[in-house]
Amino acid sequence: MAKAADYDLGEFTFPRGWFMVADAEKVTRTPLSVRFFGKDLVLYRGESGKVYMVGAYCPHMRTHIGRNTTSYVVQQGRHVEGESIRCPYHGWKFGPDGRCNEIPYFPTVPEKAALDSYPVVERYNAIFYWHDPEGGDPDYELPTLPEWDDPTWVRWNFDNLGAMDCHQIEVVDNICDVGHLLPIHATTPQYFETEFRGHKAWQRLGGRHETLGVGAGISEFNTYYTGPGILISRFLGDNDSLMFITHTPIDDGSVYVWHATLTKVADRTPTEEDIKAAREYQEISRAAFAQDFEIWSNKQACFQPMQLPTDGNFAKVRNWYKQFYNPRARTAEFLQKVEGVYGIPGMPRGPSDEERRKPLLAAD
Repeated sequence: MAKAADYDLGEFTFPRGWFMVADAEKVTRTPLSVRFFGKDLVLYRGESGKVYMVGAYCPHMRTHIGRNTTSYVVQQGRHVEGESIRCPYHGWKFGPDGRCNEIPYFPTVPEKAALDSYPVVERYNAIFYWHDPEGGDPDYELPTLPEWDDPTWVRWNFDNLGAMDCHQIEVVDNICDVGHLLPIHATTPQYFETEFRGHKAWQRLGGRHETLGVGAGISEFNTYYTGPGILISRFLGDNDSLMFITHTPIDDGSVYVWHATLTKVADRTPTEEDIKAAREYQEISRAAFAQDFEIWSNKQACFQPMQLPTDGNFAKVRNWYKQFYNPRARTAEFLQKVEGVYGIPGMPRGPSDEERRKPLLAAD
């Protein structure tokens, strides 16, 4: 697997930012074992309904606290008690802060008896974690999706695309990759531009899709990364929709990917037929994204593309991305090299009506 150092991304092995770590529906009072950022982790939902994430290995004898089905601790329903989780081996109990708060057979708890604890946020049917190699608080917020609370939009269920041995920078490259649109997605771009500003990177695209026929109009997309691991794409058409893609490092050089869509099928509270139509649309979106996923899953690492003038600004993307792999104090150093709007030689950059574009540019 190609690693972050091979791409010369910066000082850190894993980037700073908000990342999805679980589909919220999969996190219950039965612990969920996952691996991200090179660590084995356990998520569980306490009696209150709140979600917690802790390190996987009990400090007592290094037992994985999440992966067990046969211990009587598990069979008797004591794996999660209140807001705490028990080790299935000796029954040590750990609170959501990671501190051991009970040893069944001993009156006192060693001071060092603790699991690592990782604060998480539940939003949009997902569980998010702020990862920062420097240990700092978030320096940007999770994206705001007004569509989520609009009763005329159908909310998503997540598609788990799964894991692949590909560094996530090659996924992020797609934000500028105009050349793949026709051979992979049968879309002929009519306009295309990228923009880099702070922790966000945009792609604005208008294109004709071959499968829709000669008379079909232009499909328009406003797509952006908010940080290194969350992508949002708003589609403007007969039925507006929002595609949500997240990818999170498993180990250095491997990544896990989710996909989902919000869909507005009509100006009304969605009916069963509306929900069915939305699920069908999400499957179409998933299949289109799976075309990219198959490419990434079967390619060699590309440390330096054989750049053509009309390929898109891969160098700008990768320099923008480096801000998340280096100390916050260096952020301005990388942004001063990339901030701005960039087009493709010989191709229109986008609609000339600035007022028409304004709500898209401001979308968060």
